[in-house]
Amino acid sequence: MENVGSNKGASLNNSVDYLRGVQLKSLEIFKVFSEFCNERGLRYFLCGGSLIGAVRHKGFVPWDDDIDLFMFRSDYEKLASEWELYNNNGDYSMLRTTHSIFCDTMLTQFSDNNTTFIKSNLAGSDINHGLKIEIIPLDAAPNSWLQRKAQMFWAIVFCLYNRGFAPENKGALAHMAGLAALKLLRSPEKRYRAWRFAEKQMSKYPISDSTKNVTELCVTYKYMKNLYPIEIFSSQATLKFESLPICAPAGYHEYLTIAFGDYMQLPDEAERLPKHPVAFVDLENSYLCYKGIKYCVPE
Repeated sequence: MENVGSNKGASLNNSVDYLRGVQLKSLEIFKVFSEFCNERGLRYFLCGGSLIGAVRHKGFVPWDDDIDLFMFRSDYEKLASEWELYNNNGDYSMLRTTHSIFCDTMLTQFSDNNTTFIKSNLAGSDINHGLKIEIIPLDAAPNSWLQRKAQMFWAIVFCLYNRGFAPENKGALAHMAGLAALKLLRSPEKRYRAWRFAEKQMSKYPISDSTKNVTELCVTYKYMKNLYPIEIFSSQATLKFESLPICAPAGYHEYLTIAFGDYMQLPDEAERLPKHPVAFVDLENSYLCYKGIKYCVPE
């Protein structure tokens, strides 16, 4: 992997200093996002590996390369409309796949447009390649067992048509079924209508006084099946993350245990790698200047 900025030639896999630059830039992006949300009363919670880092390392997991956040669906849906009203200078973008924009993710991303972070598997895609933080919606899980199964079915349909590829790690039968479903709806227009309908079905349960559990649905099946007691997210706790106080769910220990098991145990050394394979990064210049050079390169 190359870098044309001050760390030219550095690799995310073998340069602690270089990875630290990615982390610190991610922290800057988070600060902008946090200020935006706080001004508008939009709640978020640190989650995933970022929350493990806050608890176990008081900051980033040393080999992590991004920041992940949860938001309740109601606040999550307000992000796009609130951002459209926000008079910014174009330095940052709120990204989510729509009818006309493909982001190659089921989540919402908040991107620094003055940076370049091209993932290896996306180098052929004409998308926003700025460094990003990711926001995952939390949805109410219905109390009915049958409704919960239906919710997960619609979440799988959403994932299939939103991303546009069959599951690779759920066995041959699941892969074949996914391929058949994709062949059934070949056109982008039909796939868009399918995943939008599925999204509405899976997220139609509002969080209310009768809600017992919440769940994350815009993720892989491994996490989609998790149920988190609503009490975990009833309030926010403040944890130290690097130099910042950051909001976490009050029940962060229970959440992390459900999602990751013994999260205080370090993984094997061979697994201590950034989760995003990266082709090219420049933390000082916009990805736009690299179109046709580092991504969407003509053959």
